[in-house]
Amino acid sequence: MTQSFEDVIAWQKAHAFVLLVYKITKSFPDDERFGLTSQFRRAAVSIEANIAEGYRKLSRTDKLRFFNISQGSLSECKDYIILSRDLEYITSAQYKELWCSIEETSRFIIKYSNGIINNAGIKD
Repeated sequence: MTQSFEDVIAWQKAHAFVLLVYKITKSFPDDERFGLTSQFRRAAVSIEANIAEGYRKLSRTDKLRFFNISQGSLSECKDYIILSRDLEYITSAQYKELWCSIEETSRFIIKYSNGIINNAGIKD
């Protein structure tokens, strides 16, 4: 049993992804500070924030809505990873690192969501 959203592995993976995004986007061009850099960071933070917010919701429906929103932000970040690669803002090694991290995060959000769906102890 978890005591806090910080105990949820999906949140931990999402948090690690956010830290990676911040680290890598530090080297983006200055003229992207209010463009791609800002959008990428906000979408990444949204992944973990929605897991945290959903964690405290009482109904299964509410929990799943927030986890679904986090998956939407995750897809947005996938687009930014591809765009960053195509604009040559990241190296192929950074692309792979970001892609592996976001895929792992996605898998854990799906597992966590499936656990919520299958947990009969949570009311609808």
